[in-house]
Amino acid sequence: MKNKTKIVATLGPSTEDPKILADLMKNGLSVARLNMSHGNHEEHAKRITAIREAEKVSKSLIATLLDLSGPKIRTGEVKNGQITLKKGDSVKIVFKPIIGDENNLYINYSGLRKELKPGAIILLDDGKRSLCVTSIGEDYVNTKVEMGGMIRGRRGVNIPGANLKISAITEKDKKDLLFGIKQDVDFVALSFVRSVKDIQDLKRLLQKNKSSAKIVAKIETPEAVSCIDEIIKETDAIMVARGDLAIEVGIEKIPTIQKMIIEKCNTAGVPVIVATQMLLSMVENETPTRAEISDIANAIYDGADAIMLSEETAIGKYPKKVVSLMQRVACVVEENLPNYKKIEVMKDNIADSVSSSVVHNANQVGASAIIALTESGFTARMLSRYKSSLPIYAISSSQKTLRSLMISFGVLPIYHTGAKTFDEARKIAIEIAKEKCNLKKGEKYVIAAGLKQGKSGSTNLMLIENI
Repeated sequence: MKNKTKIVATLGPSTEDPKILADLMKNGLSVARLNMSHGNHEEHAKRITAIREAEKVSKSLIATLLDLSGPKIRTGEVKNGQITLKKGDSVKIVFKPIIGDENNLYINYSGLRKELKPGAIILLDDGKRSLCVTSIGEDYVNTKVEMGGMIRGRRGVNIPGANLKISAITEKDKKDLLFGIKQDVDFVALSFVRSVKDIQDLKRLLQKNKSSAKIVAKIETPEAVSCIDEIIKETDAIMVARGDLAIEVGIEKIPTIQKMIIEKCNTAGVPVIVATQMLLSMVENETPTRAEISDIANAIYDGADAIMLSEETAIGKYPKKVVSLMQRVACVVEENLPNYKKIEVMKDNIADSVSSSVVHNANQVGASAIIALTESGFTARMLSRYKSSLPIYAISSSQKTLRSLMISFGVLPIYHTGAKTFDEARKIAIEIAKEKCNLKKGEKYVIAAGLKQGKSGSTNLMLIENI
């Protein structure tokens, strides 16, 4: 693996060919995202089949991330595919499906009428257009165009400052989730998280259907930002979803919020993905803007575990170039990171103390690699948060565990049938150090493990050895 920062790419018409996927994996792709806001189950099933075929071709792992649509409020279809809203014009919002025009627009959330007041702002199409509420009727809302322009059908709707009562898990999400469980996806991303309860509700659905998929909480509402500590404790991973978040909280606040969330995730050992518009210009162009390159670099400097591509690989013209470029930027930035990130160790926490000692001592003795013997992935995640310059080889007998580590910085998952005793595990580590890590005689490596082999979260041992 060249890049320690993991790359997540959204699949679509541009990237569903197994050969293209295999090329992307060779260029650093770790996680394939299935965006349930677009496409049907048949199309996504074909993409998952292509992922598994690409794994065989490239002889490497790739994780799957099912991204639920969530309660995304949208406009309906419009006349001739697009209309132009003029500043100062009146537009009536209705809640029964119609073909919209310059005077009437359908919005798919009927409860919106009860949650709006005169003076409220309705943003359309990622904030590009805005309407101001002037009055509210029994089954409609009157608005005035504040910021006009062309708009197409099925555009996103945001109401900044409104605490909408719509459920985070829709009926469509439940159907999509069952599809994902049948396909044995590795991660499920929950959109528009507002509280810990949203994550707990998804956990219950996963448990009910006997799924071990990890939960990625997408942070894109002000409510989620306000209770971020509780959400980090409850979820398996975090995605800083900057698109809707920017509309909801104000685009100028995004850099500060991004840094804050990444810092908290690093401290807790929870993987964090930075998403949205990282190389958006490359949907159409072969070269990126300088600002996009700096955006990728800053996310890595902040401590992101993974960086994500959306339209760039789903419908973009140059998916291979996009992933290759992202890998190259990551590699250069990683060369300039400190040997490891300093994180405050929690008192009386053995796993915290041991993982800190492993990374620190590995650098002190000039080790060439860190080897984590892990059942659930916990040990590897605790080590990954330090963003060490050394590779972390995570050895597990569970394929699900190995795939769950595909979003953790610097972790290279390796399958082994497992060990019943620590002596057996140590022999496995030596074998891995020689064969997989390509360590030569005299080189040092550090082992992190738990004496209670097979028990999750029991990291309590560090061992430094020479080849």
